[in-house]
Amino acid sequence: MIELHFKDNFWGADITSTAGYDTIIQHLNDGRRTCKELEDFIKARASVEEKYAKELLNLFKKACGQNEMNTLKRSLDFFKMQIENVGLSHLQLAQNMRDEAKKLEDFRERQKEVRKKVEQHMDALHKQTATQYKKTVESKKTYEQKCRDKEDAEQTMNRNVSTSNIKQQEKLYAKTQQAKQTAEEADRMYSHNVTMFNKIQEEWLNEYIKSCEMFEQQEVERINTLRNTVWTHLNHLSQQCVTSDELYEEVRKSLEQCNIKEDIEHFINLRKTGDKPPAPIVYENFYSSQRVSVPGRTGPQVIRRGPLPGRAENSVAYSTIDDPTYSVIQQ
Repeated sequence: MIELHFKDNFWGADITSTAGYDTIIQHLNDGRRTCKELEDFIKARASVEEKYAKELLNLFKKACGQNEMNTLKRSLDFFKMQIENVGLSHLQLAQNMRDEAKKLEDFRERQKEVRKKVEQHMDALHKQTATQYKKTVESKKTYEQKCRDKEDAEQTMNRNVSTSNIKQQEKLYAKTQQAKQTAEEADRMYSHNVTMFNKIQEEWLNEYIKSCEMFEQQEVERINTLRNTVWTHLNHLSQQCVTSDELYEEVRKSLEQCNIKEDIEHFINLRKTGDKPPAPIVYENFYSSQRVSVPGRTGPQVIRRGPLPGRAENSVAYSTIDDPTYSVIQQ
């Protein structure tokens, strides 16, 4: 398959046309615009990463499990620390992206400076070629007109050779000679302009070919640079995912060391308030002569009465509370 190149495919039939050159320049301008767009895109992406990183770092400052203890507290503290590390890694990612954008900007400016010199030289050659071509065309018209004038003068002189007198013939001869000299001068000017134009055109053709080769090389470098820039950008994003996952994996390992039983025992040993529950409340009969004391407690001291005095004959019989026949209702 034949390789296509700029220098072989941007010519035109019009000798003064710059359509092929203009097409190449327009394409290069579009390419430079693409570089600027990608540069701005990466800068915006860096701003997003920086904002996200700062949000993570602010999140790190918030309380999270400060009242926890033992293994769970260690895991939560490690979790927060890794979140801070993730935030710092995103800050570094944002800086890497800005470095990418700066490299692309420098590349774009270098190409711009190189192209500027070539374009200025080519623009000067285009103007010079157009000016010389115009002079050549005008000199050609003048030359053709002077040749026709010379032919008319010769024909006039030849027609009047036999009919005119000597004085008229001399006058016609002088006019013919003058027309001949003018035609010869126009011929020399036209020939000179054609030579000059061909010389300028040859220089233009050589410079145009060199410019096409240089522009094509710039385009190769531009496409390669853009492709590599996006590739590197994606590598940074992938590496950030790997870094974040490694940090998160460390948190997962810490969580695996979190011992539920140990944390519960730690809390109990640190904050326990006693190992015996309170005793139940015992019902105490108000009329009981001997109150049942609550186990483990010293109840109020009970004052016991002595035995009732002996009963006299024909006296009222009194019952004690302990007597099963006792009743507050007198029969």
